[in-house]
Amino acid sequence: MTQHVKDRRAVLLAEAASLFRKKGFPRTTVRDIASAVGLQSGSLFHHFATKDDILFAVMEDVIAVITENMLDALAETETPRQKVRALIRTELEAIHGASRDAMTVLVFEWRHLSPARQKEILVLRDQYEALWLTGLAQAAQAGLTVVESFTLRRLLVGSISWTVNWFDPDGPMSLDDLAEQILNTALKT
Repeated sequence: MTQHVKDRRAVLLAEAASLFRKKGFPRTTVRDIASAVGLQSGSLFHHFATKDDILFAVMEDVIAVITENMLDALAETETPRQKVRALIRTELEAIHGASRDAMTVLVFEWRHLSPARQKEILVLRDQYEALWLTGLAQAAQAGLTVVESFTLRRLLVGSISWTVNWFDPDGPMSLDDLAEQILNTALKT
């Protein structure tokens, strides 16, 4: 794939993610997406066969990026506490940074995928979640948690995902401060 095609695809997916987040997947049309990127609606099918394919690509790409970012962040840590903080901070960055639209779509729109595509996304998500469960299990082994790892992850994913509804990255609390607050809620000091 040439750089131009990769760039065009990235722009298309970013615009689609924005529209899916704002309007919801069912209410976003192929025409809406094409218009947002300056294409005729039929031209989108040169890149993707269906709107479902676009939704899947948005989700697949954001999971790949956040997984890579988490692996990079984890490589910089030594202690279980640092690992959990790195996981929290990386997920917050994904939710409030450049991939905000795609992360929101992943959390709230994935049920609109076809059943086959849902299974594919769940496989990718499970790889990502394994990083979390490993980090939380290490924290448990170090005596830092009182909640079973799977349950703690479910609680964390809910609270971290919900920050999209109330946290202002330009407000008085920084993303690092928020990560620390969540960490202090999740782990013993």
